[in-house]
Amino acid sequence: MLTSICGINWGDEGKGRMVDLLSEKFDVVCRYQGGNNAGHTVINERGKFILNLLPSGILREDVVNVMGPGMVIDIKHLCGEIAKLQEAGIKITPENLKISDRAVITMPYHVLLDCLEEDRLSDKKFGSTRRGIGPVYADKFYKKVFRMGELLNTEHLYARIADIVEWKNLTIVGGYKAEAIKTEDMIAYFEEFGKKLAPFVCDTGLYLTEAYAQGKDIMFEAQLGAMRDIDFGIHPYTSSSSTIAAYAPIGSGVPQLQLTNSVGIMKAYSTCVGEGPFTAEYFGDKAKKLRDLGGEYGAATGRPRRVGPFDIVASRYGIRCQGATEIALTKMDVLSDYEEIEVCVAYELDGKIIHEFPFVDVLDDCKPIFKTVKGWNCDISKCRKKEDLPKEALDYVLYLEKECGCKIKYVSVGAERDAYIEMY
Repeated sequence: MLTSICGINWGDEGKGRMVDLLSEKFDVVCRYQGGNNAGHTVINERGKFILNLLPSGILREDVVNVMGPGMVIDIKHLCGEIAKLQEAGIKITPENLKISDRAVITMPYHVLLDCLEEDRLSDKKFGSTRRGIGPVYADKFYKKVFRMGELLNTEHLYARIADIVEWKNLTIVGGYKAEAIKTEDMIAYFEEFGKKLAPFVCDTGLYLTEAYAQGKDIMFEAQLGAMRDIDFGIHPYTSSSSTIAAYAPIGSGVPQLQLTNSVGIMKAYSTCVGEGPFTAEYFGDKAKKLRDLGGEYGAATGRPRRVGPFDIVASRYGIRCQGATEIALTKMDVLSDYEEIEVCVAYELDGKIIHEFPFVDVLDDCKPIFKTVKGWNCDISKCRKKEDLPKEALDYVLYLEKECGCKIKYVSVGAERDAYIEMY
């Protein structure tokens, strides 16, 4: 079985929580895109863990975790992430963590360039996480990057550094008038962090091909959501990689394989980190109440998330982009304090009602149309069966299922591993 776990909306839907839950049924979990610009929060019996680069399956001892060639890896950050988990008693060895030799390395100058450009843009900024993701993906397509496999041949690696440093300084010094980066500093960076990760580096495409041939079940874990996809999202307020489920086999190193199913993750309400259009956004006291109830602050950056009611228009589009075959609805318990719950059912654009997600250029001109449904106004965090849910909570799930056109199989009612309901 080849299953993708993907975000339906703007990211932060709770994918890490669902990967941790569902990975019990899988042999391998693979991250296939992105870098440390987003985080997956997982709470289990061993504590609370925030994962930026490592696949969420790393918290299960019997699962092999793969970081695919579609990723960009900040090796300093990854070393720190591994060390924190090991201090918490999590086993991480080359047997249960495999890093693609084709994955690209995020360098310190990528982070520098990200910050310099956001500062230059000032109030026109894209809302970057300032972790170098855009610049490193740009360099990937310039064909001027270092790959993880080069850590296994440092003589070849170090011979390339001076030319790339000279090229980057044309922009850093000549363009931004910042202090030049130095070849010796980049070599020291590889010496300190690259050597620690070299034992984990291998041909993950070959590993996954053989695992599939042996009948092993593989889960592909995405970062962010459909609205942050470089092609289908709210460009330019997107990530720099493909967050779409169809990209999972490619970004994992097995383009010859096809997904069995795609599990889309969406919250029972809407959240968004960063800049860009967010049609159903709440403001003022309504936003503060929902943000505080949901603890809506970015796992990677700590930034307060923008919040709003569930957006049917955006979610229906995200489900289509992700080819979702079933849905996991997360954080239902957060809405338990509401007697009435708003849902965004359509947009108004130039006096017309639209039900399909429009081209990004007109999103700022769209106004949300809300419908109010009855809330349940009681604690549902102890519910473990469909029958345990209050009628109003069940009605809410069924309403979203009908309007979005995709079966909701899982409903999360808490952050803990067992706090969920399997609907069918």
